[in-house]
Amino acid sequence: MTVASTLLSTGLALGLVAGSPAMAAENATLSLRKAIAAPDGFADVCNRYDWACAAGSKGQVRGKALLSLAREVNNAINHQYRQVTDRSQYGTEEVWALPTSSRGGDCEDFVLAKKHTLIEAGVAPGRLLIATVLDRRRALHAVLVLRTEEGDFVLDNLNNRVKGWQETGYSFLRMQNPDAPHRWNAVFKGGMFDRART
Repeated sequence: MTVASTLLSTGLALGLVAGSPAMAAENATLSLRKAIAAPDGFADVCNRYDWACAAGSKGQVRGKALLSLAREVNNAINHQYRQVTDRSQYGTEEVWALPTSSRGGDCEDFVLAKKHTLIEAGVAPGRLLIATVLDRRRALHAVLVLRTEEGDFVLDNLNNRVKGWQETGYSFLRMQNPDAPHRWNAVFKGGMFDRART
């Protein structure tokens, strides 16, 4: 059984797909479901990087400037580091750390670099949520979700363009809780989850 089919059957068992009333209303913001375990490798991230799990809605950057800054940071980080697997860099699977200047990093490392850079630039930490997804090839992947008044946008190391979450084609599995980012919630939306409803 593939990861994708396991997650799909889990979503069906939880009543989160196919005909669920909770899935009926589509909007621009990803809604959170029940609490779920953090992704592998995330366990000590909050201790090492307190900003990665900071909450709060106060920030100096808002409105159109917010999305413009996100585009700049996404593009800059994507070009600043090269992609390298944790196995190649650390000799083990799933190490969540900032990318190194000499080697680079994997998708989680790019996400952490973008989140840190945006917080340092004045974006409220509650607007920046790490999410795990299945990409279009159904491979596990991490992205940064930027929560704006217009909806949720995705910063992605696989794409220099910042897109609305619906435009990515990704299956969103889980995301940090904006009120308590050390906690994670199931999402089960987009990609294969939306196709399962049709």
